[in-house]
Amino acid sequence: MRVAVQSAPFDFAAEAAGFGQGPGVGAVVTFTGVVRDDGGMAAMEIEHYPGMTEKALKAIAAEAMVRWSLSDALVIHRHGRMEPGEHIMMVATAAAHRQAAFEAAEFLMDYLKSRAPFWKKEFRADGSDWVAAKDTDEEALGRW
Repeated sequence: MRVAVQSAPFDFAAEAAGFGQGPGVGAVVTFTGVVRDDGGMAAMEIEHYPGMTEKALKAIAAEAMVRWSLSDALVIHRHGRMEPGEHIMMVATAAAHRQAAFEAAEFLMDYLKSRAPFWKKEFRADGSDWVAAKDTDEEALGRW
């Protein structure tokens, strides 16, 4: 299991290429979040509390490892300023079977979207706004 909170971009292909290899692994699921270009957003800035964020992400990844009997888990989340098209985060899970790998990846993504201690601000030509929590993100986490 590996968790990284970083400002530097990551190489999805390199991270995915070395992930989930080993005895008993029958499924690897990966997901990468990208800054959307929704016709007006110039950039997104993500803030966090160092130490607290890593601790929270390690705890949720460890929970996923046990709950779905994962062989491995990876969570990478960036902070700082990012432009449309840049990768924000990556989740990867490895398990004996696909259902466990998919469910664990969705669980981790739902946690990152609704509960992880990150604060996002969108910058547009006409100003900036903090991204508010969405009821749909909370509802998604509620299924777990």
